[in-house]
Amino acid sequence: MRTFFVPYGTDHLELRLPETALVDWIDPVDLPAPQGSGDLVRAALDTVIGAPSLEAFRSARSVAIAINDKTRPVPHDRILPPLLERLDALGLGPATRFYIATGTHAPMLPGEFSSVLPESILSRYPVVSHDCDDQNNLQFLGSTSRGTPIWVNRAFYQSDLKIVLGTIEPHHFAGFSGGYKTAAIGLAGRETIAANHAMLIDPHSRLSEFDQNPLRQDIEEIGEKIGVQYALNVRLNGEKEVLAAYFGGPAHVLRSGMPETRAATETRVQSAYDLVITSPGGHPKDINFYQAQKAMTPAAMMTRDGGTVILAAACPEGIGSPGYETFMEGVNSMDGVLEKFRAQGFRLGAHKALLVALIARRVRLIVVSSMPPEMVGRLLLTPASDLSAALALAGADSPAQSRIAILPHGATTVPVITGGEG
Repeated sequence: MRTFFVPYGTDHLELRLPETALVDWIDPVDLPAPQGSGDLVRAALDTVIGAPSLEAFRSARSVAIAINDKTRPVPHDRILPPLLERLDALGLGPATRFYIATGTHAPMLPGEFSSVLPESILSRYPVVSHDCDDQNNLQFLGSTSRGTPIWVNRAFYQSDLKIVLGTIEPHHFAGFSGGYKTAAIGLAGRETIAANHAMLIDPHSRLSEFDQNPLRQDIEEIGEKIGVQYALNVRLNGEKEVLAAYFGGPAHVLRSGMPETRAATETRVQSAYDLVITSPGGHPKDINFYQAQKAMTPAAMMTRDGGTVILAAACPEGIGSPGYETFMEGVNSMDGVLEKFRAQGFRLGAHKALLVALIARRVRLIVVSSMPPEMVGRLLLTPASDLSAALALAGADSPAQSRIAILPHGATTVPVITGGEG
């Protein structure tokens, strides 16, 4: 038997397959990291892309740094110290405040801040968690050319110097993460996020697409309206180590990082597989199903019609979206999901149900997680206790000599089918 180890939460699941099985292990982000992430960030700070030097903001009275919440694997402890050193050198340390960009996720409690920031930073700088429903702390900035009303965290917007942190990696409908997105979505009001995400039904709102992606271009416009001056973005490997760092104007940073990201994450396969076993990449990308679902999109792209996708995702926080759970009440088929979505119109949370249903039209979906089977069942998905059980369930629908792919970091894999069905 051949043994594979699939990321799962903070550990892994063991997968055993016969020696005769036709298996491809596809892990485009399994890259060695250069030594010294701090040196990479310092070099990026020395080479500002498409923006003036930080020296231009020496007289700023307030500095706002937007960071991702606990659902994103950003190594803030490694990339923030060099930036804070530069701000300190300009005398801006006392003026600096952190904003946790939660988007529509529940605001993080102070007791959770240590999961995203080291104590050395928490003890020195004020930190606030965004609340997309706190209308008293939202500022209206008009609308984008696509009609999205722009509501943003008021205190962040009113800061003299605005910096966003994040990773550049493929995103299943925004094309790529990074750039303006940490503020444009992470610090936006619910109405803004809903209007933007409603564009995901456009066929160009897809994995690894930027220029023709209306949803992503809307994010760019929101970010410009907010007036974010700088982005500090990094590319990570599968071990969450820094491969590259970029600093400068958010739009320029993203355009600089996207080609390298595409080159690292695109994987070409000759034809679609009968069975794809995927993981989002472990914690925190599988903290709940709302996040883990992202790994289904690339897996389904490389699965033949009628094939099977097995998602291995711990999901210790369950489904992760009350809106998703509420939407699924009374729905008993994937066709019912599509009908209800059409009848109700776009709703946040429900959009995840739509994405899953569109995938389920083509392939069978099996989920290995710590969620109770009845919870998985409420999402109209097939639960399995472990990978062996999932393989047994998939075997009933698979040919005798199935072609199998394993995607240990499915959420950051971009499949390109060069021939055959997919």
